[in-house]
Amino acid sequence: MNDDARRRRPNLRRRLLLILLLPMLLLLIVDAVVTYVVARNYANRVHDSDLTDDVRALAQMFQSGEASGNVPEKARFFVEHESDGRSYYSIRSSRHGLLDGDGHIGRPLPPLPDAPPELYDWQLAGRTLRAASLSLRSPADPADIVTVTIAETLRDREHRAWQILMLMIPLQASLIAAALSLVWYGVTRGLRILQPLTRRLALREHELEPITGSDVPVEILPLTRTIDGLFERLRAVLSLQERFIADAAHQLRTPLAGLRLHVDRARGSNDPAIVRDALEHIDRLTRRTARASTQLLALTRAQSPWQERISQAEVDLTRLARHAVELRVPDALRAGIDLGYQGPDEPAIVHGDAAALHELLDNLIDNALRYAGHGTRTTVSVASDPAQGVSLQVADSGPGVPAEARERLGERFFRVPGTQTTGTGLGLAIVQTVAQQHGAQCAFDTAAEGGLRVSLLFPHPASGSVPSSSGRERATSRADGVRLQPSSVPH
Repeated sequence: MNDDARRRRPNLRRRLLLILLLPMLLLLIVDAVVTYVVARNYANRVHDSDLTDDVRALAQMFQSGEASGNVPEKARFFVEHESDGRSYYSIRSSRHGLLDGDGHIGRPLPPLPDAPPELYDWQLAGRTLRAASLSLRSPADPADIVTVTIAETLRDREHRAWQILMLMIPLQASLIAAALSLVWYGVTRGLRILQPLTRRLALREHELEPITGSDVPVEILPLTRTIDGLFERLRAVLSLQERFIADAAHQLRTPLAGLRLHVDRARGSNDPAIVRDALEHIDRLTRRTARASTQLLALTRAQSPWQERISQAEVDLTRLARHAVELRVPDALRAGIDLGYQGPDEPAIVHGDAAALHELLDNLIDNALRYAGHGTRTTVSVASDPAQGVSLQVADSGPGVPAEARERLGERFFRVPGTQTTGTGLGLAIVQTVAQQHGAQCAFDTAAEGGLRVSLLFPHPASGSVPSSSGRERATSRADGVRLQPSSVPH
């Protein structure tokens, strides 16, 4: 595999890393914002504490100065000097007004004398200042209240907060990179748990046994179970193929051998009678082989696992039964069997596959025509019951089937002992398979006229039922063809 194809293939490790990378980056952004807010609050607390100490120190220096109220030079230098920003101060007297400093700062309502310093924000020329005020009694005049105020810009506070943030971001990014590296390493190590499963599959050649074992991780159990289901369906298909080959060999071996024999007869004789007899045998064996092949294909198609999901179209069983009877009327006339239909004129709706249901009906009628015998009656009947469902019956007046043999009807290649008529033993097996796929109940019992009756009961579709009506149609022949003619003779 070249590098381009390898890069185009999905990579589980890379996908996991990308899935984790985006939340990690989002977490880094959120952490940076939180870190900045925390650093800003911390810087504010530290500077507020320093500002409080400064206003107290300035007040003490004022009290030690001259009585005129001027701030000593030492105190003035202390207040005005600030490397990271600008500081302002003011000293106001309740009797003499501004004694020193900037007249634009100061609290309108000064704090009470001897109270702790008061912190507040002050706007000056569009800038926000942080100020601290302290009131004390003048040393020269105890009745005079002097308010000392110091204010500073917020530049130093923001600078300290950004310093902390710039210190934390590389640290947090390094931690995230380390975490992703550990995740990459952990995923790589964790995926090694799949190696026993990979080796076990690599050692297989044609086995289709389940691959889910005790060493399969829980996370990929749905995948292995899906593969096991696929293997099971493949085993069913292969088993069906092998069974079809075996059945075909079993069913076609005898007629093919007979064909070879009669071909040799026709070639080795100049007698027209022998050649004609050989050709008649070849014709019968050819039809028998074609019938066996058709039924083998029909049975294989019905038993295929892909046929489990049959189409669920609405099928009119009344119309289907009438059509199937019409198609087999010529065969019934040739066999000397009275073939008829009995049932409602209204539709009897079932859910299923029309082609499969037609195959079922054709095999039921063929079975009756083949084994009922000359001069018998065969009736295909349909009835609809709102409580039970739609029933389909094919009954004949032939010799019937012994009770001990009826239990085996529907088995592949089973034929009633003593039966002289040729057949494959697959017709009723096809009937049972199609009936099971449609959820129909199939039963074999004795008809009212003594022959075999095959009954199927289909569940009603959700749309409801159609009431049945009595009536009977009997196949008759005329000089200009064959048609279905109503008859009032009960069955």
